[in-house]
Amino acid sequence: MKRIDLHSHVIPESIVQAMREAPELYKTRIEGEGDRRKFVRGKTKFDLVPEFYDADAKVESMDRKKIDISVVSPGPQAFFYGLGDANVALRTARIVNDGVAKMVASRPDRLRGMATLPMRHPDAAITELERVVKEHGFKAVEMGTAIGDEELADPRFRPVLRRIQELKVVIFAHPNTQGSAGRLDCYYLTNLIGNPLDTTIMVGKLMFSGALDELKDLRMLLAHGGGFLPYQIGRFEHGHTVRPDTSAVTRSKPLDMFKRFYFDALTHHPRAIRHLIDMVGSERVVIGTDSPFDMGEEQPVERLDAVPGLTQAEREDISYRTAMRLFDDEL
Repeated sequence: MKRIDLHSHVIPESIVQAMREAPELYKTRIEGEGDRRKFVRGKTKFDLVPEFYDADAKVESMDRKKIDISVVSPGPQAFFYGLGDANVALRTARIVNDGVAKMVASRPDRLRGMATLPMRHPDAAITELERVVKEHGFKAVEMGTAIGDEELADPRFRPVLRRIQELKVVIFAHPNTQGSAGRLDCYYLTNLIGNPLDTTIMVGKLMFSGALDELKDLRMLLAHGGGFLPYQIGRFEHGHTVRPDTSAVTRSKPLDMFKRFYFDALTHHPRAIRHLIDMVGSERVVIGTDSPFDMGEEQPVERLDAVPGLTQAEREDISYRTAMRLFDDEL
């Protein structure tokens, strides 16, 4: 039985070197040398362990986790949505994506790739989308749950989403605004609460704005078990029934739209995974490790083994069948 991980991050050497050479442009410092380098951006600081940029190190990590195939995606630190110049943003996305493609090409037996897009500039995003599909054969893009201060549900991003749908490319939606100030700026709450909250906000706006009515064939995978959505979708449904503002644009029921999404199983608790399966079905759930970040899952197989009442069919869905269906059996 194969095990496929759809939430595994890289920060390719190509963009590491670009950040080192242009720290002011990318608002990032790369400190140290070799395997002892550190990523520093504002309050965010972490070790650039080899798994981020070395394909063989990524595969070694996969072996420890009993993962057969990983569809690797750029860490959200490599989205660079703040770049205001469209040409610079496009060039940067290409640096990242070509770096991902190089890692995949060195281990085609175990790795597949996702692209990042210069989403702040929709025309450039479509250009890069079409390039990575044609040149690298990528079948997925990773996208922030927000585009800077703008929402993915905003009409100006609709042409990008529509082109993604036409090309049958999968979107992996990942939070990217952690580090914001305010009440969450302590105890790592920007991640513990902020990340699942970002996903929940994005989905709510996609639902109630009518965007999903226009994009009925869009395939979107949500990180971290879908945020708070699987537990609070009943609140969305009730609000849509009793509040005129939530039903003003769309008559589609939140529960129906909810079941169009795919979810990784990265909830850090077997009973939470059980609830997710009960809400959406195992045919909508995949393995996600978030490797190599510290909030990742080091033992995804053992975590799945601990899920109460897990059937063999559910195990096979989550391990590989759902991922294969999501990617039309082309992984």
